[in-house]
Amino acid sequence: MVGQTVNLAYEVYGDTTASGPLIILHGLFASSRNWRVQAQNLAAKHRVWVLDLRNHGRSPHHPQMDYPVLAGDVLAFMARQGLAKASLLGHSMGGKIAMWLALNYPEAVDKLVVADSAPVSYPHCFDGLVAALKALPLSELRSRKQAEALLLETIPDKAYRQFLLQNLVLQENRYQWRIHLDFFKTAAPAIAAFPDASALRPFVGKALFLAGADSGYVQAKDVRPLFPDADLRYLKQAGHWLHVQQPEAFTQQVESFLAAGEGATEA
Repeated sequence: MVGQTVNLAYEVYGDTTASGPLIILHGLFASSRNWRVQAQNLAAKHRVWVLDLRNHGRSPHHPQMDYPVLAGDVLAFMARQGLAKASLLGHSMGGKIAMWLALNYPEAVDKLVVADSAPVSYPHCFDGLVAALKALPLSELRSRKQAEALLLETIPDKAYRQFLLQNLVLQENRYQWRIHLDFFKTAAPAIAAFPDASALRPFVGKALFLAGADSGYVQAKDVRPLFPDADLRYLKQAGHWLHVQQPEAFTQQVESFLAAGEGATEA
C-alpha cells in the first residue's frame, strides 16, 4: 500500500461470539451512521464493524485520498482489531476500496460483497457539487433547513440534499463541515476512477456484486475479468442507493450470501 494510514473511527455491532467478522465500507460523502440499520440487522449473525473512511465522519482528514491508501487504512484497522481475515461489504466508493483490497490482499478477504459498483472508471461531476456546498454562508446559517433551502436550485433532489447535509454539524454555536471539501474536490478524479489492475491476478474467492436494477453501474463485462467467479444480482425497483431503497431485500441477499457462501436467491 502507498501512503500514510490513518486511525479510522468506527461503530461495532454484534456479539463477540458471532460468526465471521464483517466490515462495512460506505460511499463518498457518507459515514458509518448511514449504515446503522443494515449493520444492526446483519449483527444478528455477525460481528459487524462499520468504518468512517478517511475524510468522512469522525475519522481524520488527510489530503491523500485514493484507493491504495483507502484500502491501506482498512488493512491497518484490521491489524489493530486482530482480524487476519474478514468479509467486506462496500457500497459505491466503499465497494471500490473492497475490490482493490481483495485484488491486492486476497488472503485478508473471506467473502466480498460489492454494492452497486464495478472495477471501472466512471465520469465524475463533483466540482459543481463541491462548489455549491462551499458557497453556503456557514457563519450565517441558523439551521439545516435554511441550508437545504439555499441548495434547492443547485441540488434539486431532496433526499440527496438531506444526505449531503448530514455532514453539516453544529459546533460551538456555528455550523461547520465535518468533511474537507477541498480534499474531496482534489481527490474526485481518483475516486471516480479505478486503479490499473491489469498486472494483478483475479480474485477467485467468493464474491457477490449486488446492484440496483435501475442503476446501470454494474455490468458483467466489467466484473468478470477481475472477479471471474462473482455472483451478479440485481435488486428490482432500486437504483444506486439500493440498501436504502430496498433495505429488506438488500439485507436478505447479503445475509444469504454470507451464510451459505453461495449465490443468493433472485430478488
